[in-house]
This record gives sequence, C-alpha cells and structure tokens, in this order.
Amino acid sequence: MMNDTKIGECPPLLFFDTGVGGLSVLSETKKLLPNAPIVYAADYAGMPYGMKSEEELASRIPVLLGRLVERYKPALVTIACNTASTIALDHVRSVLNIPVVGTVPAIKSASELTKTGVIGLLGTQATVRQPYVDKLASDFAADKILLRHAAPELVYAAEAKLRGEIPDMNIVKSAMSGLTDQVHGDRLDTVILACTHFPLVRHELAQAAGWPIELIDGAKGIAHRIAHLTKEMSWPTETRENIFVTTGELQPITAYHPSFAEFGIRRFEALD
Repeated sequence: MMNDTKIGECPPLLFFDTGVGGLSVLSETKKLLPNAPIVYAADYAGMPYGMKSEEELASRIPVLLGRLVERYKPALVTIACNTASTIALDHVRSVLNIPVVGTVPAIKSASELTKTGVIGLLGTQATVRQPYVDKLASDFAADKILLRHAAPELVYAAEAKLRGEIPDMNIVKSAMSGLTDQVHGDRLDTVILACTHFPLVRHELAQAAGWPIELIDGAKGIAHRIAHLTKEMSWPTETRENIFVTTGELQPITAYHPSFAEFGIRRFEALD
C-alpha cells in the first residue's frame, strides 16, 4: 500500500468519521467546493465511538488522524463526528500542523429558532454527557429548556439507509419519543441532530415526531468554515476520483458504493 497517496497535484480535504455520517457534512461542502479532491476516512474498526470512554477516544483519534495526514497530505482535516470533536478536537489540533475543523451541536441555532422555548438534543451517549454541551447550553440557551436523549442506535439506522436498506422505524420512533416523552416534551419544536449520522435519517425522524418539529444540524456552517479556511486554494476545474479509506475491512463497504459514487468516491483503500 502506498504511503504518500495524493489526488493529482492538489492536496485533498480529509473528512473523518466512524462511518458514513460524515457524508452529511461532505454533501454541504461539495455544494461550495464541487471540485475539491476528497479523502473520506471511516474508523469502522473503532465503531461505535458513542459507547467508548473519553480516555480511549482521546488517545485513539489523534494517532489515527496523524497516520491519515501522513499518508494523504491533506490541506485540511474535518472531524465530521460530534463525539470525536467534543472529546478529541483539542488533542488533534495539538499534534497536527494543518487546520482542523470540528463538529459541535447547533445549540445556538436551535435557541434562535425555537418558538416554544423547548429544544431537544439527539446524540450518542458520549456526546450527550459531555461538559462541552453543558457550556454551549449555558452560553446560548440559558433561558431555554434543553431536553437530551442518547440514541446511538440511530447510527445503525443511518448506516442501513446508505446501504440501500429501509431503516428500522422502531429505532427512529424510540429516538424521538426519548425526547417527546420527557417533561415539557409536548412543547418541543426544535431538535438538534448532534451526530452527523442523524441527518441521513432526517425524513424518518420528521415522520416519527408526531407534529412539526424543526430538525437542525451544523453541516452548512461547517461547510462554510471549510470554504473560508481554503479560500486561497486553487481547486481543479473538474471533479476527480475521490478516495474512501477505512480502518476496517473493505468487503462490507461494497454495499455503500452507490452512495459514495454520488460524491465521486470510487477508490477504496484500507488503512493497514
């Protein structure tokens, strides 16, 4: 396996997630930078992050991203995973000498959108319990009621959808009822999708809500941040073959090929 893989002469943008959730961020980025070379890295061998300890992730993610940066020489790294960002973003920035963009729950946006004053946050167990979320709530939603619910199973529903399968609606309904069944849940009007996998099942979540609820995430904001940080880059004039790399086995990824093809990802590699 090559140790210095590049896409043409232009350094790529590297997107990192546990699985396919980061495609929700990549989708918005491609709207702004359609021809930017892409390396999409998925840590399938480490999935699910939401069930791992902070200590384990804080040591695993910087090492893994260091290896990826050494191999692909990206212009910028996006940690397209809320759990990874809330736990390891500072650690990663301390070891890499290129810009690193993180993903944080859109609590500020939710606070500005809500009409009832009751907002919900759906995330993994690790994200929901993070002190960082407490700080965001204190800074931007102190006068609002914030309901939280950990719904790690939604990750697998999103992964199933990207494989072309029908997501398990029992999982989706359980995630939404985890918010709406709480005290004040009957006044919920805005929900933060605090895992990049969750926007992939936005339609299913809206169906399960029972009444109109605004479902928001931070993908557009992240995309604009990426575009701003790379505004001096000269991107290719046409889309080139993009790369997918995983810490897991390549064979199970075959089912995702049609979804990846929409992003020009047609080259698949394993991180040995």
